[in-house]
Amino acid sequence: MALVSSIKLSDEEKLAILQRLDQFRHWHSLDEKRYCLVCGEIITGREIHVIMGTRGNRSMRIICPTKYCDAMPIEWVWPTDDLLIKIAMVEVERNWLCLIMRVGRAMQSYGRKTTSGTISRTRAKPPLGQRQHAED
Repeated sequence: MALVSSIKLSDEEKLAILQRLDQFRHWHSLDEKRYCLVCGEIITGREIHVIMGTRGNRSMRIICPTKYCDAMPIEWVWPTDDLLIKIAMVEVERNWLCLIMRVGRAMQSYGRKTTSGTISRTRAKPPLGQRQHAED
């Protein structure tokens, strides 16, 4: 991975760069928001990092500001109400499935604990001939 350095810019310069480098959605203001499909965060134009590669080509890029996410403009979408509702529904479903899995594991663990100590060992009855001697 090429080393990168963040560039300090005025608001006007940063907006002009966003408008030039984001070929997928137009930026009217640095306060506009986008939803990053990679990290799942809502980001603003003010937060987006403008970086310049330090190897040969020194080309300027814009990337997601979220730590460990280097998503680019094609991976940012407008956070419409429909999109936010879908994201919330997926999150609820994921949480529900996690809860079901935790309950299942807890029930398995509980079942092992309650049955492991209660298994009774039955004695084998002595053969018929020995029974008579035991009764005598």
